[in-house]
Amino acid sequence: MGAAQRLLTYDELYAQIAALPEGRHGEILGPGWMRPVGRPGSRASHAAMRVLRRLDAFSIDEGGNWWLGREIEVRLPGDKLYVPTLVGWRVGGAPLDFLDENPVPRVPDWACEVLSRDIQKPDRAIKLPTYAAVGVAHTWVFDVEAVSIEVWEARDGLPALVAAAVGDAEVALPPFDLPFSPAKLLALAR
Repeated sequence: MGAAQRLLTYDELYAQIAALPEGRHGEILGPGWMRPVGRPGSRASHAAMRVLRRLDAFSIDEGGNWWLGREIEVRLPGDKLYVPTLVGWRVGGAPLDFLDENPVPRVPDWACEVLSRDIQKPDRAIKLPTYAAVGVAHTWVFDVEAVSIEVWEARDGLPALVAAAVGDAEVALPPFDLPFSPAKLLALAR
């Protein structure tokens, strides 16, 4: 019987991510587990940009109290590295020093994963519960194929579905309480 194989450390996995070819990034989903990921497809990417535009009024750049970004590396507790499609921190007048580090060491207040077929299962089965466990208050799951946005809230370290917008329906989605219609967000992305 062979010796147990040693799991790669966070730093070793991060070095593998840094060595990935241009156009690919990676995530550390758990101890010793790095997943290379390609960039989102054009439809998903366009939908994500439209979500950010709708949230513009909440951005500190526009006088709001959120710092919002796209595909930012976030180091989560437990030596995990996630790259949410969209991510945000409530900052108000607080210092933004945490944003000077890469990956960002602070747990976000909001994450949005725009799903594609190849990453849907890991994002739902692994990332969604992890976000809730580490304290991401709200996670949006934008399923481009199902034309839906689900809002999951962290409750006692577990994800709880608190809102959903499907198709043409416009639903106010926490934490922004701004109405979103998945179909309208995807309309120009076809």
